[in-house]
Amino acid sequence: MRAVQQQVHAKEDYDAFLAVCPSRQLLDRISNKWVVLILCALGGASPQTGASEGPRTMRYSELSRLLAGVSQKMLTQTLRSLERDGLLTRTVTPTVPVTVSYRLTDLGLSLHHLTREIRNWAQAHMGEVLAHRDDYDAVAS
Repeated sequence: MRAVQQQVHAKEDYDAFLAVCPSRQLLDRISNKWVVLILCALGGASPQTGASEGPRTMRYSELSRLLAGVSQKMLTQTLRSLERDGLLTRTVTPTVPVTVSYRLTDLGLSLHHLTREIRNWAQAHMGEVLAHRDDYDAVAS
């Protein structure tokens, strides 16, 4: 097979509707709320407007403060998994105390564009969703 044919054949092998498809692991990872919020934060999404201010480097402590409700353990695990998947880079600066910072890779930035839109959609339509939930619950009870 030529290289182009091999690439086409490899892409055909990934079908998320199949139980054994490895892309399901990636879908599981990127559908996690902390992953979405970390990607939005590092992508430069403004906490108030959601508008992108451009990718930025953030220290662990900055991410921890920005992501209300995330535990230290969950933040650490999520950052490690994103680094393993090549979506962000971790830089350790030997200062006292040690400074650890994170930045999106090009791959992570491409995913950030999608997650930013999901976050914006959720924020824009939450009122409608809550109204539908109230209507549903009123009929169901």
